[in-house]
Amino acid sequence: MADDEEPEGEEAEEEEHPVELGDGEPVEGAPLARVSARLMWGVEKSEVRRREGETVIRTPEGPRKLGDVLDDVDVPYFEKRQEFENAVEDAIGTGPIPTADE
Repeated sequence: MADDEEPEGEEAEEEEHPVELGDGEPVEGAPLARVSARLMWGVEKSEVRRREGETVIRTPEGPRKLGDVLDDVDVPYFEKRQEFENAVEDAIGTGPIPTADE
């Protein structure tokens, strides 16, 4: 590896956090992407509810249990991760996640 090249681990870490994280209080709930990364695709909505329904996720309206969000999702089966994330985002909306300071 040349001196001006970054190790793959550092480069991957930079890509994972494209937004600078603040030093304030942590935000309650898990990012949707973290939850979806724990699942295998395709998966039925009922299986997502069974495995992750009690998981609190971050939403623009504040933290919510994923199971409650799934009540507002009409898709019974998610073939791909992106399909799941899109359906959940349609239910919760998109936008900034409130912090403890807001």
